[in-house]
Amino acid sequence: MNYTWYDETEAIVKISMAVVIFAEVLLPVKRAYKLVLEAIAIMYIIHRELVAYWVYMPSGTMANRIEQFTANMSPYIWIAGGAWILLLLSAILVNTKRRILVFSGINVIAFCILDSFTASNLWPQVAWTVFAAMCWLVSEHFRRFQARFPGGWRHLRKVPFKIFIHAAVLFSVMFIAGVSMPTVPPTLQDPYTAWVGSSTGSETAVDDVSGEVVSTQGTSTSGYSRNDNNLGGGFNFDYTPVMSVKSDKRSYWRGETRLIYSGSGWSEQRGGSELDDVNIGSPLRSSGNGTPSETERLEQTVTMLSDNVYPVLFGAYQVSEIKQMDNPEAGKAYWESGQAALHWDTDAKKPQYPKTYTVVSELPVIPEDEIRGKSFKDLYASGKQDDAYLQIPKGFPERTRKLAEQVTSAADTPYEKVGLLQNYLTNNFKYTNQPDLSKKVSKDFVDSFLFEIKEGYCDYFSTSMVMMARSLGIPARWVKGYAPGQQQTDMDDVMQRLGRQATDNGTYTVTNADAHSWAEVYFGPYGWIPVEATPGFNMPLLTHQEDSKPVTAPLPEEEDNPQKQTETAATKANADRTGLNGTAVVWITAVIVVFFAAYTLWLLRIRVRFLLVGIRKGQRLSPDQKVIVMTERWVSRMKRKGIQRSSNETLRESVRRWEKEMPALSPSLAPLLMLFEKARYSPSTISEAEWRSVYAHSRELKAALKKAEDFAA
Repeated sequence: MNYTWYDETEAIVKISMAVVIFAEVLLPVKRAYKLVLEAIAIMYIIHRELVAYWVYMPSGTMANRIEQFTANMSPYIWIAGGAWILLLLSAILVNTKRRILVFSGINVIAFCILDSFTASNLWPQVAWTVFAAMCWLVSEHFRRFQARFPGGWRHLRKVPFKIFIHAAVLFSVMFIAGVSMPTVPPTLQDPYTAWVGSSTGSETAVDDVSGEVVSTQGTSTSGYSRNDNNLGGGFNFDYTPVMSVKSDKRSYWRGETRLIYSGSGWSEQRGGSELDDVNIGSPLRSSGNGTPSETERLEQTVTMLSDNVYPVLFGAYQVSEIKQMDNPEAGKAYWESGQAALHWDTDAKKPQYPKTYTVVSELPVIPEDEIRGKSFKDLYASGKQDDAYLQIPKGFPERTRKLAEQVTSAADTPYEKVGLLQNYLTNNFKYTNQPDLSKKVSKDFVDSFLFEIKEGYCDYFSTSMVMMARSLGIPARWVKGYAPGQQQTDMDDVMQRLGRQATDNGTYTVTNADAHSWAEVYFGPYGWIPVEATPGFNMPLLTHQEDSKPVTAPLPEEEDNPQKQTETAATKANADRTGLNGTAVVWITAVIVVFFAAYTLWLLRIRVRFLLVGIRKGQRLSPDQKVIVMTERWVSRMKRKGIQRSSNETLRESVRRWEKEMPALSPSLAPLLMLFEKARYSPSTISEAEWRSVYAHSRELKAALKKAEDFAA
């Protein structure tokens, strides 16, 4: 099992820790006040991020909002609080260079071990840990410097820009060197990887439906997922029987739905729907905005063929009643009317699941011709649909939105647009249980499927269907359960030989290989209608016979050039080895290095000038020659300022005239003239200190000229 944080949890912890560090370093208040302010800030961050990630939507009075926040703050508050305490403890206990190195080294070793022996890819965490350790060492160095040399520290505080630019350049050069290193395969493979690889012969490990990674080497099999947070990967088909369903009609055996898309998968959050107790034989309350206007009653008897315990009871479309259950004391069934899902709760220590149960479902009868002509206003004017079904995460790729618009540009109504999306996905992408993930560049699951991988199984198609529909303003949700399975009727072969259609009466055997996911789209008064977008699967509800032609939408321009796309993918993949936004960071670091190089050349401009003059003369300049070069430089500056020197004047005569015209320049001109005459005419040699003083007097002259200009203005 691969345990990962939700996106909202990661955002809460990162922002909270940044605020705590800011408060600890910059707030000039007592420790007790800091702790109170940090606690208030963390509570606010938790509230803001939970609302931003659709974990809950506050409503009602202030008392109601506080109650809602209190009900949803766990476990986020414990995770953020734990990170806060660990951060403060590490700052107190890890306070020497040796301890910093040991602490960081232990973290790096732990990440490396987990990366090797679990399915998690933790190299980004290793890179960030090394980066944090370097910053920590730098801050510790300055702290020790401040304690030992308070005078020097006061001087450094006067030039913070120089300190920052040198540190930025150091880190930038190291980063560029790191991301520029070529990827070289190991000469010797580590024993664990070699042993597991030889034992299993496969490298994928992902649960079907959710794509949840459970192992790094080929032990993944299909089946009903327990975690949908990280979709993708590949799997192997497992044909172990799960259940048999006795039903008069073929159907999909629905489990549960997901509302909140994070960019990598679906959140466990059910959108705040209430769970009602279920009594056997009593009708189940239906949500007002999800019930089709016309339905057909269908009874199914489910017999479990394994000892697995599932979090839901399965049934065709929307279950309206549990008619019978062989062992009702094994647990408790709860009805979530908003999602039309039957949840099963049992003793965690001794989990049990009913071996046989009978449910009654209401199958929607779709008036296709009628829905086809209904506009957005006709279907959604009442505003009854929940905004959660239109949820799109922050940073959702714009090119995916544009693709959905291009695919459906020929349609006007929601029904027609959904049909075009369905056919586009079915006819333009390949079904495979082992997609080529080496093509993946985008961090968004849907975007990478539509533009890079372009092949996959049900999770890829169903999630893309839901998110493309939402991007068009059409409410949709993600559903998981099982495909119909194999029908077990002895009369089917006989009926087919007689040229007659086989009946649907019979029993369907469902295996782990039938685990499946699909989309449901909301069409106002017609309720939720299932939509199948995965090639090779057929749901006998929503079909588009008139629109069955393959739909091919124009791809964005960047996709037209395979060579350019390959180069871009390689660049991003190289940078993504550290978990960073490669292109942006590389450009930033390159700009920093370029500016630093330009700044360094500007600081050394005098030495560069001496070097160039020395190259022309064919020898290294003496102090006398350096004074003459510097004199030519400050005389040229005078000329640029409009202070001319006559061709028949000596430098002394020019200086005397300038002093009379601008007395303010005299304190700088007099020593410069003296040093020039000594270097040019005196037999005495200019000392090292004297020629260096020319630079100081030149700066004084530059300041005096600027002051004179300002005064004249």
